[in-house]
Amino acid sequence: MERLTKYELARMIGSRALQIAMGAPFMVKMTDEDLVKIGYNPIEIAKKELAADVLPLTVRRAKPVIKQVGTEKNKTDKADKVKADKKAAEKATESKE
Repeated sequence: MERLTKYELARMIGSRALQIAMGAPFMVKMTDEDLVKIGYNPIEIAKKELAADVLPLTVRRAKPVIKQVGTEKNKTDKADKVKADKKAAEKATESKE
């Protein structure tokens, strides 16, 4: 299993606990004795599923966009964006008049 951030862990456990609380079947075998021991707590059940690596959830991460600072292309892109923003602002003020 890949390493998850604390935010991803919290999101996955919380999402799975909600599913369990709404009646989803458990992905790990648990006896009645085990359930009584943890107090039928869906969060604890979700943690056990995570530890067993059987959570039916995946994490999708966006790949970072790496831009080269100081290249001519980036400078012209920024200048073009500023020009386009100015034109859009001019059109907005013209349409108000």
